[in-house]
Amino acid sequence: MSEPQAGTEHGAHGRPLTRSQKWQGFKESPYFPAIVLLFILSAAAGLFAGSYTYAMANPTPHNVPTAVVSEPDTSRGREFVAGMDKALDASLVIHVYPTPAAAREALEEQKVFAIVRSGPRGVSLDVAAASGAAVAQLLAESAVKVGDALDIPVAVQDVKPLQKGDPRGLALFYISLAAVIVGFVGAIQLSVHARALIPVERIGFTVLYSLLGAFAIAAVVDWLLGAVDLPFVESWLILAFTMFTSGMVFTMFNTLIGRWAMLPTWGVMVLLGNPSSGGAVSWPLLPSLLGHIGRWLPPGASVNAQHTAVYYQGHQRVFPYLVLAVWALVSCTVFWVWRHRHPGGREHMPQHAATVT
Repeated sequence: MSEPQAGTEHGAHGRPLTRSQKWQGFKESPYFPAIVLLFILSAAAGLFAGSYTYAMANPTPHNVPTAVVSEPDTSRGREFVAGMDKALDASLVIHVYPTPAAAREALEEQKVFAIVRSGPRGVSLDVAAASGAAVAQLLAESAVKVGDALDIPVAVQDVKPLQKGDPRGLALFYISLAAVIVGFVGAIQLSVHARALIPVERIGFTVLYSLLGAFAIAAVVDWLLGAVDLPFVESWLILAFTMFTSGMVFTMFNTLIGRWAMLPTWGVMVLLGNPSSGGAVSWPLLPSLLGHIGRWLPPGASVNAQHTAVYYQGHQRVFPYLVLAVWALVSCTVFWVWRHRHPGGREHMPQHAATVT
């Protein structure tokens, strides 16, 4: 009797797995997330290249704010402005100012990218490479061509040049990019190597690595390489604010969706945020939608704040700081309210203390 029973048990164990059992076993194996990551990484690579190519490969002007001084107003000046607008595919947005001083103040406040003044001897065009080297170059080249076509003498002057160590105006974009990426990579590393941190400690260490990392970025770029003469304390704190915000954005997503938090973080901060930040290509040359979206994301806010701190001191705007503050506040609030869902943390009482009598 025992042998048939043994054979029956053996037969029961030897039954082929059903399709649902095989699928469940596969989902619980390490192969399932590995295969999912294969497709995610492939898509991310294509999207990464596509987002930067779409934004930067062929920049074209869109709504370039330009100041025109109304006095003296000559027919040749109006003809030149009309020719410029036509040459730039109707992309100029004209703002009329009564005096050169009023127009220059608008340029200092970054309300306009160029100033057109007409006079009996021709037209003068003031551009500001600090507001965007590519925009200034495009305006200058177009002005010369239009002047030649209309037989109007044109004098072009860069009234806000870039610093000598950063002739293309990319250094501020790169330091902001470093702050963004190191910011969320630091949060990832805390979640892996310091998983047991409780919420207050996690936020505290995010503040600390942001302050130290931002100091290192500013010190290397300014003191070691001498690429840009930064207003050190202000630039340092902008970079620290950027790193903290970026780190807390990842922490927020990690609280909400766990191990896949890198996907929305990468999408918001890198795929969308960095190409639309206006750091590599100024916003008038970006596709119009990106030009508007970028100002509301942390990378764009960081570039704008840094850019104004370096080149337009005394004209700093509160908007980029508000953008960083809102993203940081929302991220911290979501993390704190749903902290019980975060994959890290520990009991408040240390284990060795609980055993003390």
